[in-house]
Amino acid sequence: MNETLVEVSHLSVRFEQDGQAINAVRDISFNIPRGQTLALVGESGSGKSVTALSILRLLPYPRASHPSGRIRYQGEDLLQTDEPRLRQIRGDRIGVIFQEPMTSLNPLHTLEKQIGETLLLHKGLSGMQARRRILELLTLVGLPDPASRLGSYPHELSGGQRQRVMIAMALANEPELLIADEPTTALDVTIQEQILELLARLQQQLGMAILLITHDLNIVRRHAHRVCVMYQGEIVEQASTQALFAAPEHAYTRRLLDAEPSGTPAEPPTEPQDIISTDNLRIWFPVKKGLLQRVTEHIKAVDGVSLQLSRGQTLGVVGESGSGKTTLGLAILRLIRSEGDIILEGKSIQGLAQKQIKPLRRQLQVVFQDPYGSLSPRMPISDIINEGLEVHGIGDGAAAREQLIIDVLQEVGLDPASRHRYPHEFSGGQRQRVAIARALVLKPRLIILDEPTSALDRTVQKQIVELLRELQRRHRLSYIFISHDLAVVRALSHQLLVMKQGKVVEQGPAARIFEQPAHEYTRQLLKAAFR
Repeated sequence: MNETLVEVSHLSVRFEQDGQAINAVRDISFNIPRGQTLALVGESGSGKSVTALSILRLLPYPRASHPSGRIRYQGEDLLQTDEPRLRQIRGDRIGVIFQEPMTSLNPLHTLEKQIGETLLLHKGLSGMQARRRILELLTLVGLPDPASRLGSYPHELSGGQRQRVMIAMALANEPELLIADEPTTALDVTIQEQILELLARLQQQLGMAILLITHDLNIVRRHAHRVCVMYQGEIVEQASTQALFAAPEHAYTRRLLDAEPSGTPAEPPTEPQDIISTDNLRIWFPVKKGLLQRVTEHIKAVDGVSLQLSRGQTLGVVGESGSGKTTLGLAILRLIRSEGDIILEGKSIQGLAQKQIKPLRRQLQVVFQDPYGSLSPRMPISDIINEGLEVHGIGDGAAAREQLIIDVLQEVGLDPASRHRYPHEFSGGQRQRVAIARALVLKPRLIILDEPTSALDRTVQKQIVELLRELQRRHRLSYIFISHDLAVVRALSHQLLVMKQGKVVEQGPAARIFEQPAHEYTRQLLKAAFR
């Protein structure tokens, strides 16, 4: 079907900030045909999400304005449509999957209430009718045991599970256009493939058009019909997917296509020296039921995991969402209670009180998945980095600490002059460098990296991977690298640990597992990632 569903012509977007006009999008035009997928690709800040949000007028008006352009949906100009009509279209005829589900879902409402709200507003469904539809949707997007999840709140789900709930909400009313803004960012490769195949299947059944915003060019290659490449607010190239990947014309497009993380892990020290190990580590969460709240079963988040990591090496931890990867990392950091032994440089830290653990935290640092959420918005980055120095008594006075902050910012590739700025004034990649600097300034032995590149563009991912390798060479750092992106894991990891449902199904040298996986689940992961 080639009938145009949405026509964007000569669209510009301007933001007013501190009396200055910022032109975020400049004179772009494209069409979205019924039943087809158009991908918008480009670096963070190129205008992709701003363009998508303009279609449903979700930008912060009046600070945002459209100096030029039209957005026609079935001939109706949405930029001129009144608010009541827009409310009819939003969530019904045009659905949206937002990039960050934790901030898009209401933390005070259960999953049933949130999905039921859109069914009630647009379809008039309530009670058992709505519940049946909600269960159907959650089953469709692959949420495990959906009936038991209806009363759950967003914080009780993993990142990938929250993303599936967002997708279920967007598909609830079978929209004609689905705007998918990084819909698979928080998902592991097997679930990514399931979700994308689901969207493709629904596209065929419903004739649904999809506007796909992503930094994953492998997804674009497999699932998009046409591609628009955005750079600094302009569309610099648009073509069919096949033509663009076969013969990219613009230099920026070629740069994007060449940005796949590559290379081999840093050469480890010749003499192995154990940094961290675990022995039969278990984290079981009790499930209480009944009037007396008796424990009837356990959720075995981590179930008997034993691992060993040497100095200067990287252990990659992979597995599907909910497999226990992040829980394992938090247990090693002693941020959640666990059973079994945790040994840091030959000494058990499992039985230590928090007062005894505090001095050891200098050796055990962490970089979280979402740098924007893990950096205080009220503190300039100099204060964010300085906090750890003060806690651990590092640096002889304020001037010495200031110099340490300057040195570490230079080491992670940031301008020290920017240290008085706040996190919102940096791009996603720069914020992640700040998070790495905050950990690195304490000169730790081990850094746990929890999905540190999942929200970043491929070009920025490649820079962060190269930075991590260089820091590892220079300081003989050890990393536990938790990720669902196997291309990044392969570029960094010496050892690999594959988890499924809390258990280790395979572990060993990363090179061997990538070449000759022994377990069927590992083979499925690799097939989904490198097909």
